[in-house]
Amino acid sequence: MSEPWSCRVAVRSYELDALGHVNQAVYHQYAEIARIEGFTAAGCSWDTLIASGTAPVLLGSTIAYRRELRAGDAVDITCAIKFGSGKTFTVDSVMTKLDGTVSAEVSCVIGVMDLTARKLVADPRAVMEAHGFDLSVLNG
Repeated sequence: MSEPWSCRVAVRSYELDALGHVNQAVYHQYAEIARIEGFTAAGCSWDTLIASGTAPVLLGSTIAYRRELRAGDAVDITCAIKFGSGKTFTVDSVMTKLDGTVSAEVSCVIGVMDLTARKLVADPRAVMEAHGFDLSVLNG
């Protein structure tokens, strides 16, 4: 099995809370950075999707915090996508410090919305693939 796709994010001092570690909301931002970059790496063109009247939408996000992140740390964030047979799919990310310590695990539920009808499309994988999305890049 090949290495999972990942991107690296550096912790910035303004992302810290009063306890000196990364604020809980920033973990959501890190996961979104990985999703956007991962989707782009897999060939997803946001402009093409939106021009076609569709767009991925976040429906839910769950985080399991494992080890704190502090100023000066960096994390590699994976992005693994899993499609099923319904209107939603999952994107799972693991945030790993450079020493190999897992900092957090994030699981997101995503759908693809028809921007005119304001409803989820029946087959999000087909819509994504029709616009150049290569599932194999994200090791789903």
